[in-house]
Amino acid sequence: MASERKYLPAASLDILLPAYDPIMRLFGFTRALRPLVDQAELLPHHIVLDIGCGTGALDLLIADVHPGVAVTGIDPDPRALARAERKAQRAGVVIRFDRGFADALPYPDEAFDRVFSSMMLHHVPRRDKLDVLRDVRRVLKPQGRLELLDFAGGTHSFLAHILHGHTASDAVNARLLERMREAGFADACRTATRRTPFGALGYYQARK
Repeated sequence: MASERKYLPAASLDILLPAYDPIMRLFGFTRALRPLVDQAELLPHHIVLDIGCGTGALDLLIADVHPGVAVTGIDPDPRALARAERKAQRAGVVIRFDRGFADALPYPDEAFDRVFSSMMLHHVPRRDKLDVLRDVRRVLKPQGRLELLDFAGGTHSFLAHILHGHTASDAVNARLLERMREAGFADACRTATRRTPFGALGYYQARK
């Protein structure tokens, strides 16, 4: 059960949650989501999943740019999910939000055309990253793809550590592509890099 497992809140500390979205917009993390959506090459019939969806910024962007796509977001943080649901209601879009963990996705095999991960994987302990990738691959349809954005390694600011957890400096690193291949993905690659005041962001993609 999600309620019985420890997790890092979306903003690292619950008290910071109201400021999370404004800070993400102010420092460019929200703008970094559009290239991730673009590289996914979504089609109107696609069904997509956003793991570690937090307050739903990526989900609302997908719903806005691709209104025909069915979007589900999953996160263990109930406060973040409640905020995401309120944002979706205000925007007048239908998005499903579930509570759960990325290494134990409550969905059947081959359920999604794309799985997104945005600024989430660095939260996952190194020992658990492979389990997450394997479960992501399980729920992808044949030829489905993982579309991932995260810190690309290097030095990060104090604010980045506050917003994204103490493992930020261990974010998507040189072993990520190897882990993707170990999980059974094909054509794993880094598609682009984006520089921010808090370190480089890497865009990644892998196919089932």
